[in-house]
Amino acid sequence: MHRTLAIIEREMRRFRRSPMLIIMSMMMPIVQLVILGYAFGGNVKHLKIAIVDQDRGLPAVRVRELVNAAASGNRTFDIVDYGDAGVALNDLRNGRVNGVLTIPPDFSHRVHAKNEPRLALIEDNTDSFVSASMAAAMGQVIGAYNTAAPSTVRLDAKPALDVVEIYPYVPYVQYLLPGSITMSIFMMVMIGGGIIYIDDKARGLHEGYLVTPISRLELIGGFNLSGTLKAVVAGMFLVVVGSLIAGIPNPLDPLRLVRLFVVVLVTSFALISMMFLMMVRVSDPLLPRALFGVLNTLLYFPSGAVYPQQGFPGWMQAIAIVDPFTYAVHAFKSLLLKNTGFEAITTDLVFLSVFSLISLSLATMLFRRTL
Repeated sequence: MHRTLAIIEREMRRFRRSPMLIIMSMMMPIVQLVILGYAFGGNVKHLKIAIVDQDRGLPAVRVRELVNAAASGNRTFDIVDYGDAGVALNDLRNGRVNGVLTIPPDFSHRVHAKNEPRLALIEDNTDSFVSASMAAAMGQVIGAYNTAAPSTVRLDAKPALDVVEIYPYVPYVQYLLPGSITMSIFMMVMIGGGIIYIDDKARGLHEGYLVTPISRLELIGGFNLSGTLKAVVAGMFLVVVGSLIAGIPNPLDPLRLVRLFVVVLVTSFALISMMFLMMVRVSDPLLPRALFGVLNTLLYFPSGAVYPQQGFPGWMQAIAIVDPFTYAVHAFKSLLLKNTGFEAITTDLVFLSVFSLISLSLATMLFRRTL
């Protein structure tokens, strides 16, 4: 029995010498509870809806007043005024607004003539949660208009709302594909970058690097670029195969594949740079494996990969702002679901590039040329 107790004592001493592992094992369930508990089912708020008033008549003014009242009430949407319908639709396609409410030029005339007045809500239907919330909110506004005060009932004609979807129907499997591509890149970064790096360090393989004149920047750059190449292979594989499985239209379009390759490359380098920054001073081979679960939850779900960020509480939206997954997922959604150009993903590419440079610089400064 004393031999068994000796083994138990050794393992407990070893466990005690890894305080970070203890913290991770205890915090992981709490992180999952909090993140997953708030990542699904929240009320979508602060959607951006463009209003293009081509009529300017009294009934149109009444519609705008009700829309503004609804916007200042439950905050489901925010109003952005546009004078040009073409500019509004271009911003809708590039993701700057979520929908466009168009009041046609003959709206007031049709109201007075009792000739079936109609409004058009043109929405980005690539996110079914957002489009459903937007259509419901606008439907309530039109319902309020049609049940207005008796002084306006003499106009009699009740406007109807036409909901126009600018993209073909997007199945949920297609909606999940951008997040899956980002996750495949992240998994390769974790396995082919962080875990292998720590395992090689634990086996003493890095001692050979330390006796050479190679600089810290060259060493970290070599690790990062090799990890990036592995992640690019994994990411492009899922881009092609996942697009075919999910039924993405024209999945092998050369121009779109080139744009997707750029996003995969920039995302891979950003995530591998982040991973080396986190692992540069780590020596315990168990820590990356424990950290994987925490990062998986903390980065993936706040990114909007499975539920729109407009439904998150404020603290979770703050995480999303600095989360590189957010920008990668948005870029993949724009290219895969909307087939946009680089104009729609410029902000994503800039953020990921700056994030990479900052992470790489900090990792280089923190790297020690000692065992």
